[in-house]
Amino acid sequence: MGAVDRAVHPRTLDAFYCVLSLRGIAIAITLIFGCGLAATGAIAQDGKALFKVCKACHEIGEGAHNKVGPHLDGIVGRTAGSVQGFRYSKAMVEAGSDGIVWNEKNLMKFLEKPSHFIPGSRMSYRGMADEKKRAELIAWLGKASSAKPAENPAKPTYIPPSDAARSFTDVVLAQKGDPEYGEYLAGECVTCHQQSGHAEGIPSIVGLPEDYFVHALFEYKTNVRQNEVMKLRVINLNNEEIAALAAYFGKLEPN
Repeated sequence: MGAVDRAVHPRTLDAFYCVLSLRGIAIAITLIFGCGLAATGAIAQDGKALFKVCKACHEIGEGAHNKVGPHLDGIVGRTAGSVQGFRYSKAMVEAGSDGIVWNEKNLMKFLEKPSHFIPGSRMSYRGMADEKKRAELIAWLGKASSAKPAENPAKPTYIPPSDAARSFTDVVLAQKGDPEYGEYLAGECVTCHQQSGHAEGIPSIVGLPEDYFVHALFEYKTNVRQNEVMKLRVINLNNEEIAALAAYFGKLEPN
C-alpha cells in the first residue's frame, strides 16, 4: 500500500487562515472593548472617590438639596450662579451674568484653582492640580448629576449623623438665636473667617444654614472634627451663644 498523500488542498488552507484571522479580530475586539469597559469602570470609581472631598458641601443625585454649596444635579451645562434659592457670592452671580457656563472646559479651569477662575467666590476648596483627576471627576459628575434634584432644593435638609448631634442641634435652634448678640460674639470668628464671604484657604461661614453651623460647632466641641484652634474657640460657648452666632452668620449675604 502506497504512502497516503497528506497534502492539504489550497482552499482548505485559505479557510483555515480565514478562521484564524476572524478569531484574532474577535479576540482583539474583546480585548479592546473589555479594556474600555475596565477603563470606564475605573474612571467611574475614581470620580466617585474624588467626589468625597465635595460631599461636605454639595449633594448630588436624585432628590439633592442645597447645603453649604448648591446641589450639583445638572451641573454640566448649567449657568454659573443659577440655582434658585441658593445665596451665591456676588462674584459667582456676575460670572453667570457674563455667560460662564459649567461646561467641561470651564469646570477644568475652576476645579484647578477656584479662587483664580472666579475671584471672590465663596468656594473654599484650594483646587485640584492633577489634570487627569479633574477629568475623571468631571466625567463622573456628568453621569451622576443627570438625576432631577428635589422639588424644593433650597429647603434645608441637613441631618446630623448621630442622635446626640441631632438632639444638640434641635435644642440649640429651639432657642431662636439673637443675631445682634451673635454679631457681638463674632469678633473672634472674623479674625480668620472673612465677613465678606471670601474664602482664601479658610472656609467661608457667611450665609451658612443655621443647622449646619450648629452641628459643625458640636463636632468641634466633641472632637469629631479635630482642629485645635476651633476647639479652643468653641469649647466654652453655651447654647445661647451658639444659637446667636448661627443666626448672625446665617443672615449675612456674601459680598
